Amino acid sequence: MDDESLRTELEAELGGLEPELEKRAFTAMLSGKYDEGDAILAIHAGAGGTDSQDWADMLERMFLRWAETQGFKSEIIDMTEGEEAGIKSVTIAISGRYAFGYLRSEKGVHRLVRLSPFDAAHRRHTSFALVEVLPQVAMDSQEVQIDPNDIKIDVFRSSGAGGQNVQKNSTAIRLTHLPSGIVVTCQNERSQMQNKEAAMTVLRARLLQIQLAKQDAEIAVLKGDYTKAEWGSQFRSYVLHPYQMVKDHRTDFEVGNAQSVLDGNLIGFMEAYLRQTK
Repeated sequence: MDDESLRTELEAELGGLEPELEKRAFTAMLSGKYDEGDAILAIHAGAGGTDSQDWADMLERMFLRWAETQGFKSEIIDMTEGEEAGIKSVTIAISGRYAFGYLRSEKGVHRLVRLSPFDAAHRRHTSFALVEVLPQVAMDSQEVQIDPNDIKIDVFRSSGAGGQNVQKNSTAIRLTHLPSGIVVTCQNERSQMQNKEAAMTVLRARLLQIQLAKQDAEIAVLKGDYTKAEWGSQFRSYVLHPYQMVKDHRTDFEVGNAQSVLDGNLIGFMEAYLRQTK
């Protein structure tokens, strides 16, 4: 084999290895205690009325598409729809290796600037949505102990879309953790038992969040004192007008193709955050 053909073959092999090396270098930064596990992602519409509810819906789509492209499994546990459009809130379980490690960079307030499709004058509006990211906790984990006597269980009919079956059967579950006051609902179109298990998964994640907050003395993230979703508190801005840009204000990483980001291309933002915080 001559030198030129050998060089071509080696370059081809190296080209095939580069993506795998980049992936390994990226996952090497995911060394936190919960990074390798599953995640609970919650999105809440903030200030901005119908526009913010539509923005929360856009973020839901963005994260679901990101999860799909990364090979993660996603399941909507609970959703509250908006009055006119979009959603008020949604809770999603995202499963797969490093799901939490990837997603923890997304926690905080996301800000959207665009020409509002809900404004008759088509003026520019600013909308906000709060994203929570929690690590999932195994049922038998010793980190979170829940006394069954501390939980109040309510069963009700789903308020979401789903046809006659949802209206006939009371399968939705509301769990109230009496010591903390945390309330979790699950009204997916499944059995009452499945909804209860899903709600317990979210409850364990929220209780772990409180424990971690206490350990780190981060009192601001305790229940009832979340970061307020309004002007000035955002960590990332998505601008669709008068120009297109998505910028992370923590790392200064930015992308000019906003639609690509909204279609789930988030890895650049995640990597920049991990490099800064490793």
